[in-house]
Amino acid sequence: MANFNKVLLMGNLTKDPELRYTPQGVAVVNLRLAVNRRFRDRNQEVKDEVCFVNCVVWDKQAESCNQYLHKGSAVFIEGRLQSRSWEDNAGQKRNVIEVRAERVQFLSGFQGGAALKQPQAEQENLPEPDNSFTENAWLEEESEGKTNEG
Repeated sequence: MANFNKVLLMGNLTKDPELRYTPQGVAVVNLRLAVNRRFRDRNQEVKDEVCFVNCVVWDKQAESCNQYLHKGSAVFIEGRLQSRSWEDNAGQKRNVIEVRAERVQFLSGFQGGAALKQPQAEQENLPEPDNSFTENAWLEEESEGKTNEG
């Protein structure tokens, strides 16, 4: 029997990241993500639906999320579903299914924009971009190859 557990989400944080450390010193951050869906109902009226998802990020990526993300930040998260269970203070057993993030991509600019800019010295040493490649070059090469083969 085959199994597959992969989650791809794009949305905005509903609150600031919550960074903690395990007793072993490993960073873990919880992200609360809102994923919006816009659709038309039977009467062709536009409706919005929001799904709230808890995501957990570990290690250095967790520290980066805590440093650069804030409420409202747009992110793309790639990960897997995981379930956890624990007993709360009242002795009740609790269960949760959340996303264990394997990759977090920041989509919105960092607060203040300073983290997006490279120091001026580094910018001056960057090579010039190679503009000789066009977007359709691979199409042209592919079509030429087909005419030569046939």
